[in-house]
Amino acid sequence: MRLPTTAHTSRPWRVHDLAGDFQVEDVWALPTPGGPDDFPRLVEQFANDDGPAVSCPVPRLLFALRWKLGKLLGWDKPEAGLGARVATLRDRLPADLRDGPRGPDLRAVPFKSVYLTRDEWVAEVANRTMHGLVHLGWVPDGAGGHRGQMTVLVKPNGLLGAAYMAGIKPFRHLGVYPALVREIGRGWRAGAADRRAG
Repeated sequence: MRLPTTAHTSRPWRVHDLAGDFQVEDVWALPTPGGPDDFPRLVEQFANDDGPAVSCPVPRLLFALRWKLGKLLGWDKPEAGLGARVATLRDRLPADLRDGPRGPDLRAVPFKSVYLTRDEWVAEVANRTMHGLVHLGWVPDGAGGHRGQMTVLVKPNGLLGAAYMAGIKPFRHLGVYPALVREIGRGWRAGAADRRAG
């Protein structure tokens, strides 16, 4: 379920102090009910080789089209990415986050992990169009349990980036995120069933 921006901005996340120059694009509640200590499982599922971004047909197709377009237009060259066109968000981390766990990189898409806490994980990507963050948080669900929350934050790169983000908005909202959230829920339920059976 899509949430208002305040579902992210009203929480005391560490990312607020690090990414004030990024805009919140989307916030989604994830169908991942659990207890207070289940957040590492969500992060591992999200970063897995067979993660939801590549196992779900609609996002897989749209990502494949995006990578083809990026290759054709030179958007994803190394000189357009992290450590070249933009500094990594890791350069902004205070000592406790820099010295703490970094978390896993996404293996299916080119996001690099920035930091991991008991209830927050951030990964980033940069290319010619934008510098983007995916933020996973673990939040109380209002019924005594917890669930995941996914936020996408973006800093567009000039007019190209602004036009790109506006152009892909309908695809994100109609095709990518709803399918991605459903797939995350399916993976979560399958993992819970496997643990019960084991």
